[in-house]
Amino acid sequence: MNRYHYTECGLQNVFIDGLVFHVDDAGDEIITIPAINELHLRISQGIVSHKHGMTGEELRFLRTEMGYTQSELAAVVHHDKQSIGRWERGEYDIDSAAEAIIRKLAMEKLNLGLQLGIEELSRQSIPTAQAQPINIKFANDNGASSYELVAA
Repeated sequence: MNRYHYTECGLQNVFIDGLVFHVDDAGDEIITIPAINELHLRISQGIVSHKHGMTGEELRFLRTEMGYTQSELAAVVHHDKQSIGRWERGEYDIDSAAEAIIRKLAMEKLNLGLQLGIEELSRQSIPTAQAQPINIKFANDNGASSYELVAA
């Protein structure tokens, strides 16, 4: 079992421990990622709860997990569609007030089970220069697969 850098989700800061690598007939290492929906919920929890501002990639991830288009999310946070696109591409810092609303919205829409108030979310929604790693542990106990968010 090794640490897997899970970039397939569109994020560069997600790492999963506990997955088993296999070797295929060609001799290449392959990995199977079970329970993708649960994994994406844990990633969403990591984004919403980390102590620094989210990156554009993280915003895009949350937006798509919530099922919003850029236009729909823009209407919720009272910005235009172009602002959402610029934030997602990293052209501009995400507006702090909008980010706090997006975090709270993700908690509700995705049923993340987090009990963070708007005041705490607002303190966390400050632009930062670096993405915070999201570390996840995979466990397969008695045939039941589960993911757990690991504190950084």
